[in-house]
Amino acid sequence: MSMAYTALAGPPAALTAPPRLLSFQRALVWLVGASGAIVFIEPSPYEIMTLGAAVLFCATGLRLRLVLAPLLLLLVLINIGYSIGAIPFYDKPEVASWIATSWYMAITVMFFAMVISEDTLARLDMLRRGLVVGAMIASVSAIAGYLNLVPGGHDLLTLYGRARGTFKDPNVIGAFLILPALFALQSVVSDHFAKALRNGVAFTIMALAILLAFSRAAWGGLAITAAFMLAMMIMTSRSHAQRSRIVTTSLLAAILLVLLIAALLSFDSIADMFKQRASFDQSYDEGRFGRFGRHILGAEMALDLPFGIGPLQFHSYFPEDTHNSYLNAFMSGGWLSGICYPALIAVTMVMGFRHVLTPVPWQRLYLAIFAAFLGTAGEAFVIDTDHWRHFWMMLGTMWGMFAAAQAYKARSNRGVSAAGVS
Repeated sequence: MSMAYTALAGPPAALTAPPRLLSFQRALVWLVGASGAIVFIEPSPYEIMTLGAAVLFCATGLRLRLVLAPLLLLLVLINIGYSIGAIPFYDKPEVASWIATSWYMAITVMFFAMVISEDTLARLDMLRRGLVVGAMIASVSAIAGYLNLVPGGHDLLTLYGRARGTFKDPNVIGAFLILPALFALQSVVSDHFAKALRNGVAFTIMALAILLAFSRAAWGGLAITAAFMLAMMIMTSRSHAQRSRIVTTSLLAAILLVLLIAALLSFDSIADMFKQRASFDQSYDEGRFGRFGRHILGAEMALDLPFGIGPLQFHSYFPEDTHNSYLNAFMSGGWLSGICYPALIAVTMVMGFRHVLTPVPWQRLYLAIFAAFLGTAGEAFVIDTDHWRHFWMMLGTMWGMFAAAQAYKARSNRGVSAAGVS
């Protein structure tokens, strides 16, 4: 396996490490990915595994590349803003915990960026495998809980009649499952029959869990990110036959998914919840102090508050939280965080689009991660994604792939130059 990855990705510095060390590091990446699906307890297995993996990677070799400097700077500035805004509230345990979690999320971003910047194809593949395994655990538990298949597990695995599985919130499990679902969908439209069939089953299970989470953002997110990813796959395909297969298989998958939804809606309990959640006139969205009204009023406040109002303080002024991560950056960390947070997302998006057509060995994985990242960045306008572990994981992974792509192109150019000289 190590030789196969080396042949595809070239000889980066990480591959000069002993084979056993490489295998150990890749296994750590798999464990971190798989543990990301179990976050209903704190500290979660994900946090423990990520911290442990970071320590072990630092002990066995981890490099900070220059291309990651803007990422590090923006993360530090964002959290300095949060820390300053929280000064009047450090006596409150929940605020101190929120600040500590924000700094920890920044550390995980840098961890993933540095890890993925080397041995990129192999580590991305192990992260993909781990995420799919974790997603299957979360999906099966969510479906089993919703259908009352686990004795005494309904209250643990559901919330307000919505599936949540191994997560605290149905909205979060829905958002988390999008990236693994995209990985499975990629296999369905491009791999050989047996592998495509296995991933087709996995995609169906994940899609069912997303549906039963009854998260409007997750429903739309899966549809939009899947369409974007498939369009990018068609654009970057190297043969007409491959493009034709992607189009044909995608249409077939869409038809089967519609049939599955139609079958589920024949059950009254599911149909009633679906109608309720699919409605755009939810009471908490409407009115002066509804979700979108709060966005406008909060933005007006932000203009007059250079240091914000502090983390977790928005509900002291309004009936509910911001439900908008960009507004929350202004409210929690003032102008410093409020400017740097959207700047970080915007810079990542711009660089992401610039790398879409870069012919690297991990391009297929890149398209799925980029699509899921864009979906979550868009979802952040209507929900608080500030401490979603998988969002920060995708952000760090994106920057790691940027760094790896630059190194890969540099090696390719040196190879072309050497061939010309010879």
